[in-house]
Amino acid sequence: MKKVELDMGRNAKRVDTAFNSYANASSGLIEPEGIERLCSDIEVDHTDVRMLMLAWKMKAEKQGYFTLEEWQEGFKTLKINKVNKLNNALAELEKTVKGEPSDFMDFFSYAFIYCLTEEKQKGIDLDMMWELLNIVLGCQYPAQVELFTQYLKIQSDYKVISMDQWMGFYRFCDSISFPDLSNYDPELAWPSILDDFVEWIREKQA
Repeated sequence: MKKVELDMGRNAKRVDTAFNSYANASSGLIEPEGIERLCSDIEVDHTDVRMLMLAWKMKAEKQGYFTLEEWQEGFKTLKINKVNKLNNALAELEKTVKGEPSDFMDFFSYAFIYCLTEEKQKGIDLDMMWELLNIVLGCQYPAQVELFTQYLKIQSDYKVISMDQWMGFYRFCDSISFPDLSNYDPELAWPSILDDFVEWIREKQA
């Protein structure tokens, strides 16, 4: 029992020491500059989906910042105690999440909430949305993301994307035959932005 407790104590100390090496001493937080150094050390770009997955596993609340408690939560969940194990852990996490629909749905929902940077903010502006879509869905559904981004850039009815629209677009990518859209039924209560998107595609295809 004492050996187990000793090992747990050592692991916790390693995790905390790693946190302190990236944290701002004044704020006690890992700030954007610290995250950039972390990305450099583990050779993962800060726009890589794996960094967003790391924030998800940490249950990070504020974009671009990690608290000690969030850092500890992430390392505990990933079952690691050193930064040099993080790259492999994130690669494995990405594989697992993309292979488990329920996990990916949870992550996809978190990604939207994580990008709400203002109090009482309900939607994400289009400039950020294009980037977020590419990070989160670009590898799995490149054609859908590319065309939806084109549509968002030329339309004038929508200035921000809501959570309902965000989740609806994932459902669209996951379930609708593309590019023929043969099983898209506008009667099935899709967000109106997707009805408009499909109409725009069909006009292009006509």
